[in-house]
Amino acid sequence: MASSMKWPTFSASDTPLEVLVKLSRFYGSDPEFVLAGGGNTSVKVGDRLFVKGSGHALATIPPEGFVEMDRKQLEALLNSTLSEERLQREAEFKAATLAARIHPEKNQRPSVEALLHHLMPGQYVVHTHSTLVNMVTCCAKGPELAKQLAGDVVWIPEVDPGYILSRTLRQSLEDYRKTTGRDCPRAVLMQNHGLVICADTPEGIRSHTDWLVQTLRKQLAAVGNASSFGPVTTIDPAAARNLIQAIAPALRGLLATGENLKVVTFSDAPEVMELVGGADGKTVATIGPLTPDQIVYCKSFPLWIEPAADAAAPTLVEQLRQAIQEHTQKTGSAPHVILAKGLGMFAAGDDFAGADTVRLVYTDVIKVMAGARQLGGIRYMDDGMRKFIEDWEVESYRKTIGAAGRAAGRVAGKVAIVTGAAQGFGLEISQDLISQGATVVLTDVNAQGAQAAAARINAQLGKPRAIGLPINVADSASVAEAIYQVVRCFGGLDVLISNAGVLKAGSVKTMPEKDFDFVTTVNYKGYFVCVQRAAPILAMQHLARKEYFSDIIQINSKSGLAGSNRNGAYAGSKFGGIGLTQSFALELVEDGIKVNAICPGNFFDGPLWSDPQNGLFAQYLRSGKVPGAKTIADVKRFYEAKVPMNRGCTTADVVKAIYYLIEQKYETGQALPVTGGQVMLS
Repeated sequence: MASSMKWPTFSASDTPLEVLVKLSRFYGSDPEFVLAGGGNTSVKVGDRLFVKGSGHALATIPPEGFVEMDRKQLEALLNSTLSEERLQREAEFKAATLAARIHPEKNQRPSVEALLHHLMPGQYVVHTHSTLVNMVTCCAKGPELAKQLAGDVVWIPEVDPGYILSRTLRQSLEDYRKTTGRDCPRAVLMQNHGLVICADTPEGIRSHTDWLVQTLRKQLAAVGNASSFGPVTTIDPAAARNLIQAIAPALRGLLATGENLKVVTFSDAPEVMELVGGADGKTVATIGPLTPDQIVYCKSFPLWIEPAADAAAPTLVEQLRQAIQEHTQKTGSAPHVILAKGLGMFAAGDDFAGADTVRLVYTDVIKVMAGARQLGGIRYMDDGMRKFIEDWEVESYRKTIGAAGRAAGRVAGKVAIVTGAAQGFGLEISQDLISQGATVVLTDVNAQGAQAAAARINAQLGKPRAIGLPINVADSASVAEAIYQVVRCFGGLDVLISNAGVLKAGSVKTMPEKDFDFVTTVNYKGYFVCVQRAAPILAMQHLARKEYFSDIIQINSKSGLAGSNRNGAYAGSKFGGIGLTQSFALELVEDGIKVNAICPGNFFDGPLWSDPQNGLFAQYLRSGKVPGAKTIADVKRFYEAKVPMNRGCTTADVVKAIYYLIEQKYETGQALPVTGGQVMLS
């Protein structure tokens, strides 16, 4: 069958609405048919129409996501005469459609194509933006190709959506009946828009869809697999890596309109490289949009850039700034898609979900352009239609609904990296940052643990707000690779939490040198390496947006403020960390980077202290650090008694300090104690 998804099980006891939900989720979950929550579905039950409501994605739509409509009122609307003036007609159509709702008190907004769904003869209607079908609907020879489908397809030329589309469809269906003697075509192809399938059963929807897809695949296969955009040339991989790490963070700053920087995700997928590396790529990409989805999510025109691999950072930023300004003046909006010749595609959004949607939709556009070119040439949207969609209230409403779901909180919109995040302090810090609106990269030498933790977080939230990456903070190459992957995914970062740390307690008289080296390498050198690799990315963002400041925060320790008996390796590494913090702060302030440290008291309940075999309580008991202690509980009581507040530090205590340092714009080079009064600055 056409879809790669598993066909749902339908039972005789399913209501028509339950059948529709299953059918909607099936096609809505297949990216070959639906991207970015697009498309709509419906079912007719007597004189009622249940049609998808705005703001719901087909992949997850519940029964209550469908709007119940009065078909008699929809029929009256279809037979009415509306204003010939475009904007007035749209206002009248919107009012009439809303008036046809059975339950206006629910304040649901039906799909703008509710009238089309009413008009289609089958009980079930599925409208999608199939990639393969749009290769035909966006092809200059689309009408000819449609005629080759044995009279089973109705072709609808490009017309205004809503009222005009429905009236045009009614006439086309009447012509189809006169020509074929049949009431229902297997498919309706809408020029530069998508596919509509109707049938009285879900199996009928499936049969018609599979027939069309298989037929079109044969047509596409018959024209061969030659390069769609001319001979391809690409940038040397090493130079490409450097360019990505310069351009992406610069774009984050240059495209920002508010306090937060944009999220910019990068793609060098094969289909993307075929376009950006193709000799005809620029011409093909910059003529105009192909579909309404492209306009809504990607804007009508991408920005095409041809960056020099050896350009200095200030020069590159100014070139990008000028290119964005010229593009904005010419097109009326800043670009969402930036195509770099021979390098790849940068997709920008207010958050990762938004940027990734831009990436997905424009990648689909590239596939459509490639197929349309092979089938006979691209048919771009009419310029008047393009401008109409750009200003269309319906699409503005759809974007408003999407924006309402964005994260909120004290660090909303920020991208944070947390090292040592697979468990303990690092994981809990990551979880709190996410609860306050950040997107977080959990990194750890335990790669599986970090990835599993990120997967759990995303599953709980039902959206991608975390990723897990491997990192060995003491290995420069490992840190560089992690930073590079963050840049590819998000364009850069706003906050680096250097949390990874180890502890081996022991007397200076007996501690093995390898243990001292291990603690020093991870705690001291690891902090240095992470800052060294992250700083150029943060600096590039500041170069692009001078008022923007980023944050590096080391999770240090009270042992960085006062010596620790029989714990010299750890205390020494933490004292050194404060020295690095102060030195980094002095140097990096010119790059818009604040560098601070937090010095927590003992995190007694975490694995560092409480692990029964290797935790500090167990280590201190074995080393005799606590006189007279017989059990781990004795050791814990001894250390709790040292704290004026009579308890250990918690993650909640630390994250409040993190938020303070991020929000405080006039603080850098500080070591902030969070010790319950155990260590006080003088």
